[in-house]
Amino acid sequence: MKRCFTSLAISLWASVLCTCFMGDALAQSPSPYPVVQGKVYKFQKIANGVYYATAAGRGSNNIVVINDNDVLIVDTGSTAEAAHAFVADIELLTDKPIRYVVNTHYHYDHTDGNSIFGPEVEIMATDYVRRAIGDPDIFRRGLALAQTRTIQPQIDSLKKQIAAQNDPSQRTELEKKLADIEALGKNIAATKPTRPNLTYTDKLILHRGGREIDLLFLGRGHTAGDTLVFLPKEHIVCTGDLMESRIAYLGDGYFDEWVKTLDALKGLDFTVDLPGHGVPFTDKGLITAFQSYLTDLVGQVAKLRAQGVSADEAAKRVDMTSHTRDFPDIQGLGADVTGVRRVYAWMDEHGMK
Repeated sequence: MKRCFTSLAISLWASVLCTCFMGDALAQSPSPYPVVQGKVYKFQKIANGVYYATAAGRGSNNIVVINDNDVLIVDTGSTAEAAHAFVADIELLTDKPIRYVVNTHYHYDHTDGNSIFGPEVEIMATDYVRRAIGDPDIFRRGLALAQTRTIQPQIDSLKKQIAAQNDPSQRTELEKKLADIEALGKNIAATKPTRPNLTYTDKLILHRGGREIDLLFLGRGHTAGDTLVFLPKEHIVCTGDLMESRIAYLGDGYFDEWVKTLDALKGLDFTVDLPGHGVPFTDKGLITAFQSYLTDLVGQVAKLRAQGVSADEAAKRVDMTSHTRDFPDIQGLGADVTGVRRVYAWMDEHGMK
């Protein structure tokens, strides 16, 4: 989410949060696209000069757009270390300089790598993203959430596994994982928020040689300032976490507007969606399925709230299993508690009974 940890509730999007730290398992599946494997990142070639980059434990899935004379990247990962690894692996693709960075939203797993780029690089996002990353309260909340919801639980679990493990080789492997997750926590804590230096309100168009790159804000959804990166000639859209190939983190959502914004997304002329997490997809029907999920979740939560049920209890009771065909990560009753708490807060903001 935010410069990233400036992420309100960020990225740790509990929703799937594990994704950022444990790695996007889906993104590690066999690719239908040609692959270039770097030391850390795997690059899937989606079109000429357009690559989808994934790496376990580095936060967001990123995009590389190689133009005639320069490179634009979409999102920068959860730490400076992740961004350095990303940039180093891009050298396998091109020796052209990175001149543009786009932050699709402010959550830390998409923006904490901003800090490695110098003044020669334009870091671009909506006006809202710059404000959010510059808000110290949002920064602290995001950092605390990353620690309490993802980092510390993994540390506690690994310590228990190590204590119970008698096999020396397996114990060594677990200790290595523990060291890695502890190092990640330290790297996140040490990262300094770096705000975009070029912002826009509704639309910003770049012409880089023969390539047109459109930055679009179609409305609030996953956050209050989501950018879509649209390549009209290539019919490719990069959606960040506004639309993933799975259930996105809901903790900063604007639910009625999100559904409308997704309608606007479906109106774009694209054949491939490159999401901030998950895998590339081509079926716009998945967007409709996620709209249905959002509408169903809000409807069920509203009924429970009207009965006086707490948000935490409602998160246990909602039944989203009818959406399992489209989102197989749904396992039985319940929904992410952070998202349900956000639904309650959103309803309070709108004066809903």
